[in-house]
Amino acid sequence: MVESFGFGRGTVQVDDDGAVAQVLHPDGREVLQHVWGKGFVITDGGSHRFDQPALVRWRSSGLDLLHQLGGLELRIGRRFGEHWTETYELRNPTAEPVEVGSLAISTPYRDMYRSSRESLTGAVHAHFWTGGADAWAWAVPMDGSGPGLGLELKEGALWAYSVESREPDSGSNTRGHLYLHVTDHARAPHAMGGQSVITLAPGASYRWTWQLGWYDDLSAFHTDRQPRLAADRLAAEVGEPIEVRGYGPVTADKPGLKYVEADGARIALLFHEPLRVIAERRVRFILERQRRPELSDSRQFAFVPYDNESGLTVQANDWRDWSDGRERVGMALLLQEVRDRGWGDQSGLAEALAGYERFVRDYLVDEDGTVHEDSEHHGEVRLYNFPWFARFLLGQGDRDGATRILNRYYELGGDHFLAFDLGPLLTELGLHEHLVRHARTFLQYGDELPPHEVNYEQSMVAPLLELLVSAYRIAPDQIDSAELSRRLPWLTAFAADQPDVRLRHVPIRHWDGYWFGRLRLWGDVFPHYWSALSAVVYAAWPRELVTEQQAAWLDTAADAILRANLISFATDGTATCAFVYPSCVNGQPAHVADPLANDQDWALVYALRYNDGMC
Repeated sequence: MVESFGFGRGTVQVDDDGAVAQVLHPDGREVLQHVWGKGFVITDGGSHRFDQPALVRWRSSGLDLLHQLGGLELRIGRRFGEHWTETYELRNPTAEPVEVGSLAISTPYRDMYRSSRESLTGAVHAHFWTGGADAWAWAVPMDGSGPGLGLELKEGALWAYSVESREPDSGSNTRGHLYLHVTDHARAPHAMGGQSVITLAPGASYRWTWQLGWYDDLSAFHTDRQPRLAADRLAAEVGEPIEVRGYGPVTADKPGLKYVEADGARIALLFHEPLRVIAERRVRFILERQRRPELSDSRQFAFVPYDNESGLTVQANDWRDWSDGRERVGMALLLQEVRDRGWGDQSGLAEALAGYERFVRDYLVDEDGTVHEDSEHHGEVRLYNFPWFARFLLGQGDRDGATRILNRYYELGGDHFLAFDLGPLLTELGLHEHLVRHARTFLQYGDELPPHEVNYEQSMVAPLLELLVSAYRIAPDQIDSAELSRRLPWLTAFAADQPDVRLRHVPIRHWDGYWFGRLRLWGDVFPHYWSALSAVVYAAWPRELVTEQQAAWLDTAADAILRANLISFATDGTATCAFVYPSCVNGQPAHVADPLANDQDWALVYALRYNDGMC
């Protein structure tokens, strides 16, 4: 039996056990991929999952539940109407105190990607902020249309979120089941600035309430909220102040993440060094530690991943995302950016880049422009690689070589693929025919984009818009500006504005830790260097297509994304390819920086290209 309750402009369907089976958006799409409202508790007296309740009491406006969890009782009240309100109360009726180390509720939003069309028309992006008393969640249709589903904490505190049901079989096309936590101290005491134990004295209880509603957009949702802590910017150079409303000015005399807490709430700020300092130090580290001098041929000049814990370079074997090709070219592009500014050891940079160019010509790029996977896998083609190596050869002064690579890209079907940096690169090389034809091809695809390595993702939408913007600039008579404006919300929907520098405006990516890291952890990676692709689009967006207020937002978001990624670079020159943000993934403690330095240097490349103000 399923009972339906009206919920504002939508509907909530409740199973006979009292759990929420589905939430129907006003446009008819399903908001959940699994059952909402079940969960688990971990205590010093035992751990329990709650599923079938001991008691369900139905009411005209909702229902009440009672779960027996060992000696504890969990009471849940659900009420529906214009808003959907849930109150949870965990009570200790025993004669002994109980320490609660983790307490989680399943909130499994339908954040999955069966295809681009099914994503855009039938799924949502879920954005969480677990900043204590200021916690909230925002689930927005993937096409960026309204309304979105906002969850606001009204009572109590939420300090973490975790992910379940992420397995190799589920791959990169589903985000997993998300859980909101009152605390996750038992599994990840360090997560998100720190988790505390909840001590329930005999007869005492812990209570929290959240309220959900439909809102036309994120700003409308925030209009109803009164945060205890807030800041207009979350990153600044060391020594510069950040004004935090509800606290005062905050500054730092050394780089790093800084949590600010007051009145039961928490936000996270980043203070960073000038970009030149970060880039020069990182380049020195790469040249000293991320090549293979033990080899006798030009492969000794290739750039490879590095394990910060062992101090060893990493051998890829057949794991392509650790190879000496593919994304590792980002390190060479970083060297070029530093060289072209006259920074660093110019003779050392020139020598390293000349050696890397030898490696590229010996092993990766054929005379006809074909780009191979890496030094071990010839004859296998991955279209993503082509513009990257065209950009490298162009940076070495080989314009003809770069052109051959892009011509070959299109011979191999590039018109139907969204590689990165194509718009700017084709424009710079004067390959306007390729650019306009490619853009028009993807306009014809509409919302049914061909699947790439993931069925639908931010790094499909951002390159699409980068391509369309570039084509619009050179051929406005052939590219309808309305087609650009219609697609921009597809990109902005991937991110929200949480008061954590890792999250604000940073788009959701949740598989890169598995493919590129050593820990092989699934789960949200915040920030991720390819989030810079969104910043590129925002910076390049034609200002005549937006209002002055929207233009200011684009500038702010671009800067926030580029600065957020500076957190991946340490003061000793090491770096991390993935920070897996949730407190746990499949029960494995997370909120951790992967020990592998791999492909994250793209973040510095884009920061140097698009934000010299940080230098």
